[in-house]
Amino acid sequence: MTSSTNSDDRAFAATDRRLFLRRGLQLGGAVLLGGPLLAACGGSDSSSSTSPTSSGSKSFGELTLRLSWIKNVEFAGSYIADTKGYYTDEGFSKATLIGGGPSATPMETDVVTKKALVAISAPDITGSAVAKGAPLKIIGAQYQKNPFCIMSMAKSPIAKPEDMYGKKIGVQAGNESVWAAYIKATGLDASKITKVPVQFDPLPLTQGTVDGWFSFVTNEPNTLRLKGFKVATMLLADTGYPLVSETYCVRQDTIDKQRDLLKAFLRAEIKGWKANIADPALGAKLAAETYGKGLGLTTKEQTLESKDESALMVSADTKKHGLFTITPELVEENLKTLKYGGLDLTAAKLFDLSIIEEVYKEDPSLI
Repeated sequence: MTSSTNSDDRAFAATDRRLFLRRGLQLGGAVLLGGPLLAACGGSDSSSSTSPTSSGSKSFGELTLRLSWIKNVEFAGSYIADTKGYYTDEGFSKATLIGGGPSATPMETDVVTKKALVAISAPDITGSAVAKGAPLKIIGAQYQKNPFCIMSMAKSPIAKPEDMYGKKIGVQAGNESVWAAYIKATGLDASKITKVPVQFDPLPLTQGTVDGWFSFVTNEPNTLRLKGFKVATMLLADTGYPLVSETYCVRQDTIDKQRDLLKAFLRAEIKGWKANIADPALGAKLAAETYGKGLGLTTKEQTLESKDESALMVSADTKKHGLFTITPELVEENLKTLKYGGLDLTAAKLFDLSIIEEVYKEDPSLI
């Protein structure tokens, strides 16, 4: 989400990411319905991956992982897995991390066309594609809570949804659909809230132009903190809008035919993310100095984001069941949330969590 050493540019990149994600929800479904792309599912595999040998030996070929955004700290665990050799230890000849961005094709498209083995995405985006016929499933989630929040100044905090009554909330055009779904999910009276169209820089919040700011908890709050402002945040996930995020999206045929490969991938990811949670600066340094070199990232800012990401990943449930797992209760909450956005899907249609469950059953030490 951060793309420049200038804090205003960082804010621009963060909001532009959300605009991109909302567009992905629209474009992903439309593109994935096209005959040529769906037909590609039955074609030969690309160089992105090779099936494991029948003997079960570790020989999976190249791993291609499609990231949902530019190569910032958001994908720290994957950088660590690559750098420390966790992917190759699991049988991959090499790992290719494909960056995203506003000009990139939708993540789901890259998976359907087999440009990538796995994509990092979100339930609403994958769900939209599935509803339109894409043969995709979510096999795990990095974030147990989505990063959307309402940011306010610490001296006048918005701590619960009703605190927005009588106040002005800055909402970007790209976030209108999430805002509308949140209002519906929480049962708020929208007429009591003044929604103010805003752009990318959260400075108007510090000037009192608005009282709240639609934000990613990992980004704009840290942008303002680094400039000396004290801010408060209210996660949508904690106030009536539960939704996992940074989900692993794969093709159904990969689940059917390359189960061992997916388990090997998940084991490497688990190891990488556990290392980053233990040392948030580790992935931040890799993002700023190696994988995202040239993007204007700083280790200091990326470390702040890394710490916030870890808080979204670790919960009482993941401590008990392991990273990336999603409890049946949370799955149902996600499906209910998706309905507020117009997606009516069953758990079996969108999720297959049997693979991540097998990973931990086979190696409980990973928990």
